[in-house]
Amino acid sequence: MHSPSRAYLVWSAGLLAYVVAVLQRSSFGVAGLDAADRFGASPTVLGGFLVLQLLVYAALQIPVGLLLDRFGARTMVLAGAVTMTAAQILVALATALPLAIAARVLVGIGDALTFISVLSVVSVWFPARRVPLMTQLTALLGQFGQVLSAVPLATLLHGYGWTTAFLAAAAAGAVAGIAVLAVFRDRPPGTPAPTTVASPREVLDGLKGAWRHPGTRLGLWSHAGTQFSGLVFALLWGVPYLVAGQGMSPSGASVMLTVLVLAGGVVGPVFGEFTARHPLRRSWLVLFVIAATALMWTVVLLVPPPVPLWLLVLLVLVLAANGPCSAVGFDFARTFNPEHRRGTAVGIVNVGGFTASLLTTLLVGAVLGAAGGYTPDAFRTAWLVQFPIWAVTTVGVVVARRKARRVMAQEGVVVPPLREVLRRSRQRRRDGS
Repeated sequence: MHSPSRAYLVWSAGLLAYVVAVLQRSSFGVAGLDAADRFGASPTVLGGFLVLQLLVYAALQIPVGLLLDRFGARTMVLAGAVTMTAAQILVALATALPLAIAARVLVGIGDALTFISVLSVVSVWFPARRVPLMTQLTALLGQFGQVLSAVPLATLLHGYGWTTAFLAAAAAGAVAGIAVLAVFRDRPPGTPAPTTVASPREVLDGLKGAWRHPGTRLGLWSHAGTQFSGLVFALLWGVPYLVAGQGMSPSGASVMLTVLVLAGGVVGPVFGEFTARHPLRRSWLVLFVIAATALMWTVVLLVPPPVPLWLLVLLVLVLAANGPCSAVGFDFARTFNPEHRRGTAVGIVNVGGFTASLLTTLLVGAVLGAAGGYTPDAFRTAWLVQFPIWAVTTVGVVVARRKARRVMAQEGVVVPPLREVLRRSRQRRRDGS
């Protein structure tokens, strides 16, 4: 029996690797305008940096799950740290656009290797009753990598230049790799390793089974509809929008990204508690966050720039709910699929948000380029590309939810209408008084 302290030590090494992975992922979010100057990149090309990175990340989710089963989490996380370290060294030294693009693709590869590998270790090292909490903590604390990119990395970038900043990011990757090599382990001592590897036919059957279940598709649409706006804002277009579109200083824009991460850390546990207490109402939380985000952007875009600071802060606070709410999609994958295909279902769900994000990134860059570049009016037009994506994903959530509830009804689980739940709640309060 391993000690709890050993479990937390192993988890801490994995968490450090994930924090650094998020730092590498989001490093272009604070360097967008600098990258445009350094490489002479148009908005469309600049958006292409992140599109390729997210495309690689999304495309590798299911293959990474298969590699994880074969090679183990320690090998995967270490490979991710090494890959991203090498990628950031390339970014630091690159002066030509093709090399910089190739480096960001490597960042996407390394990033894809990390998160689900760290989560797989959580489920082995901790008791089953603690796994949901540790999973939530891993996802939430990992996002502080965005704070590292928004504050110290941005400070280095604007104070000491491009090369110094990205070499520092590479050094952080090296430190994470050393920590993983030193203390990160796939499983506790004495725990037997899996002895069987799924055949290609079994893998294909698992993919088909996971996709055919409407609960998996409900998770995918939920993840897609709630993640993309906040992610695109944090990873690339938020800082250019705040600086060039709203007249904010680079340091002020970095503070706003920090607020986004900190607020997400507060919202996440609240959402986790809600989904635990009301598992039959998770989709309503998803629809509420989609509606609130779309409404907030509508208000901001209707106000001629510069928008009042308090309104921008409110926008950032709403966007902070996007990431935590997207985790509901993983919860759908977990509860609607049997254990042997949950990893595959999680991979499918994770594709949703990153596909929506890369599509939004590409469209924002294309509209900015067509509308005249980094101007306030161009940004107002560019952000409109989000609304069709919200419409499509909302329809997807509603349709998949209806089909999932039919399956639940066949299994004996009936979801009462929301108005009936509210009526009973009011009745219980009256009876209690």
